Amino acid sequence: MINKWSFYTSLTIIIAFLSSGFKPFDLDTNRWFLTKNTDGTHYQYPSKTQNEYTTIGVPFTGKFFIGFKETIAFKESQGQYRKVNSLGYMGKYQFGAETLKTIGIHDCNSFLNNPKLQEKAFVALLAKNKWLLQDEIDIYEGRLINGIKITESGILAAAHLGGAGSVKKYFRSNGKRYLRDAYGTSVRSYLEDYSGYETSFIIANNNARVN
Repeated sequence: MINKWSFYTSLTIIIAFLSSGFKPFDLDTNRWFLTKNTDGTHYQYPSKTQNEYTTIGVPFTGKFFIGFKETIAFKESQGQYRKVNSLGYMGKYQFGAETLKTIGIHDCNSFLNNPKLQEKAFVALLAKNKWLLQDEIDIYEGRLINGIKITESGILAAAHLGGAGSVKKYFRSNGKRYLRDAYGTSVRSYLEDYSGYETSFIIANNNARVN
C-alpha cells in the first residue's frame, strides 16, 4: 500500500511540474518583446497588441529592411555565410571579388569567415549602388514599367544581382531588355520580388567602404 501511495504521489508531482511548462504567456508583458533605445522603449512589431500576431509566422519581417536583406540572402545563398558558388561568388550575399574591392575588402578568406563584415559589406554596396542609380531612382520610382511598380528597394536589389550598369540598361530599354545573371535570374524578377521594402535610410555614397 505504501509503495502504491508513493507511486501516485510521485506521478501527481510529475504531472503538475510538466503542466507548469505549458502555461500561456503574455507577449505584451514579457521583456523579450521589447527593445530598449536611448530615447525610450519601443516594440519590435508595429503594434503591441498580442492578438494581432496569432496567425503570422515567426520571425515577422514584413517590408522592413531586415526582411529585405534576409530574403535576398536566402535567394542568394540560403543565408549561408561561408557559401561559395560555382562562379566564385561568396558569402551570405554572394559577392564577387572585384565588387568587394570597390568597397575596400581585399581579403576574401577573412570576408568568408566574418559574418559581421559581410553584413557591413551588404550595406556599403547598397550605399554605393544608391549613389550610382540616384537618377534612375528619382525618375522611375513609383512608375509602372513592363507591369512592375518600380521602387527604390527593387532597384537596389536588381543592382545587387546584376550591377548598376545592368539596371541602367534595363531602364534605357523601357524594360524590354531581358538582362539576367549567369544562372538565368533576371533583373526584372528582382525589381518585382524586392519591391516596396524600407531602404530610405540608406545614404547614397559613391565612396562607401567597409572599415
